Amino acid sequence: MAAILAFAGSNSSTSINFKLVKLTTALVQNHDIQTLDMAEHPFPVFSEDLEKEEGYSASLKELKEQINSASGLILSVNEHNGNPSAYFKNVLDWLSRMDRKFLEGTKVLLMSTSGGKRGGKGSLTVVENMLPRFGAEIVAIFSLPSFYDKFSEEGILDETLKNEHQNALNTFLDALKQ
Repeated sequence: MAAILAFAGSNSSTSINFKLVKLTTALVQNHDIQTLDMAEHPFPVFSEDLEKEEGYSASLKELKEQINSASGLILSVNEHNGNPSAYFKNVLDWLSRMDRKFLEGTKVLLMSTSGGKRGGKGSLTVVENMLPRFGAEIVAIFSLPSFYDKFSEEGILDETLKNEHQNALNTFLDALKQ
């Protein structure tokens, strides 16, 4: 049984990426899963001055501990103008200042969704290229386009996408066994 941390890269209380994370974690059995709602985790905008003056917040240290305690990470990133949200980039900035390799040895299921037809692929690509710099091993990727047409409280409505999602999750779970 592996420890898995799951969250979305969004601090919105209505995050569709967090809804995708919750669906994904509901499909996982026989693992210890901790799900974080990042809307409950505010962080100040990173600056070197603030880092020197105040150091690292207790909530940032706690997040780093949660990441370090997990064997795997289920992460769904939102997209703002083709890039990850400023909030998520800010979280990465803070974490990487604490420890450049804060994701060392962590296997990642990287996902994204959006209301558009590209499913947040711009953000997904940026984050896919960024996380390995911090030590992450991205083992599976999934993008859900047209969220409002292809998702309901029961799950992913499009059978092809539903199968792609399950395959990505299975690949991730299999990688945790290794």
